[in-house]
Amino acid sequence: MLYGLTMDYQVFLVSSMREEYIHGKRGDRAVINGYSTASKVVVAAALIMVSVFSSFIFTDDIMIKQIGFALAFGILVDAFLIRMIFVPAVMSMFGDKIWWLPKWLDRLLPNLDIEGEKLLQELEKGEKQNN
Repeated sequence: MLYGLTMDYQVFLVSSMREEYIHGKRGDRAVINGYSTASKVVVAAALIMVSVFSSFIFTDDIMIKQIGFALAFGILVDAFLIRMIFVPAVMSMFGDKIWWLPKWLDRLLPNLDIEGEKLLQELEKGEKQNN
């Protein structure tokens, strides 16, 4: 459960940073802009889950207390230290190289357009042809 939550936080943060990179921001700018956009969602989600799991501490069952404490502590550490401090710092250190992908691997992977860049390019082409 903890792994699933932390991967959600990772996807929110890094996909926002990637979107900024695709839109022309480079290096630290992409990381900072993406972080400022997605960090609000991650903080809200992490605080909600910490609150939910912390409430388990007030039950009578010792096993539920332990699980609640472990999950709340795990989310606090992972969301705030790992995902919101360590990962952006490492990404900032690598700059644009963090988005590099070997050409042979790029050919093997499906080309997903999550940010909608291809759609925007097609719309721009259509507008130019109509003018």
